Amino acid sequence: MTSGKTNGKTAGQKGSGTSNGASNNGPLLQIKDLQTYFYSPGGVVKAVDGVSFDLRESETLGLVGESGCGKSVTALSIMRLIPDPPGRIVGGQVIFNGVDLLQVSDAEMRKVRGSEIAMIFQEPMTSLNPVLTIERQLTEPLELHMSMTRRQANARASELLEIVGIPDPESRLRGYPHQMSGGQRQRVMIAMALSCNPKILIADEATTALDVTIQAQILELMKDLTVRFGTSLIIITHNLGVVARYANRVNVMYAGKIREAGDAEDIYGTPKHPYTVGLLQSVPRLDVATTARLAPIRGEIPSLMNLPAGCAFRDRCDWAVERCAVDDPPLLDVGKTHTSACWEHARVELKKRVAAQ
Repeated sequence: MTSGKTNGKTAGQKGSGTSNGASNNGPLLQIKDLQTYFYSPGGVVKAVDGVSFDLRESETLGLVGESGCGKSVTALSIMRLIPDPPGRIVGGQVIFNGVDLLQVSDAEMRKVRGSEIAMIFQEPMTSLNPVLTIERQLTEPLELHMSMTRRQANARASELLEIVGIPDPESRLRGYPHQMSGGQRQRVMIAMALSCNPKILIADEATTALDVTIQAQILELMKDLTVRFGTSLIIITHNLGVVARYANRVNVMYAGKIREAGDAEDIYGTPKHPYTVGLLQSVPRLDVATTARLAPIRGEIPSLMNLPAGCAFRDRCDWAVERCAVDDPPLLDVGKTHTSACWEHARVELKKRVAAQ
């Protein structure tokens, strides 16, 4: 990586103008044409292939799609945690506070992780260190990023456990991850992520391994804390139903690219891409008769090592036309804040309305 300064600022510096370090009108984070590939003897896996989006202050953004579509790799690319080898970020920009994080040094990027941008991983039992107490795992980033003394860090750690709803925080601090339930471990992960007051919180399938009741509690907790501290949140999930209640905007990914993007109201009310329609039809709804059958998307996501020509969703799409086999559609404006990568989005919408009559 190259220089650590852009526009007179380093990546780890706090911005000015707002509480979150971005201007009132500009986005807090900008992803531009991000490309992350994995190299293997069998070929190149284009896990993220030209992804672009932005994140605003105090906003919750949903990133949804099936397993293997590139959601988690996008998040790991933002954090610059792609293992090399076999992975490599080969192109694009990740602009935060006016600085391209892909161009700063490793030392400067370490100042950003946890302090400015934090991530909650999918499985807390593999993310927490089993041989360290909860106290040490919470106090270490506080001492490193916030320059706290051991006593100050211990007090803050206890406060964080109380904030995320863990009872008797003093005794819990002395315990180990295996002595907690799955929901409690996930709350510890949230406490760790929020410990240094980051501007951006990335939740990568943070509730997938939990039962439905605990999932709802964790999602409500994350949303409440982002409102309370003014933190921007990216929720990564395969379930459109999860983000329906929490996201302001939604990006739908498929085969390494964003296929539809827009305000949550647009995505749920007037979906334009056949893949988004399929995802919505496969989610149970309370306003539909219990005897109604779900409509799963047929087939499987294609191998990212050998993607077909044209639209990657073509073989699973009921509305594919001849052009879909030749040209991969770009994201086109289909509304004021709504884009879709589908040559036949108008036809899809018409078909959807006829089916609803």
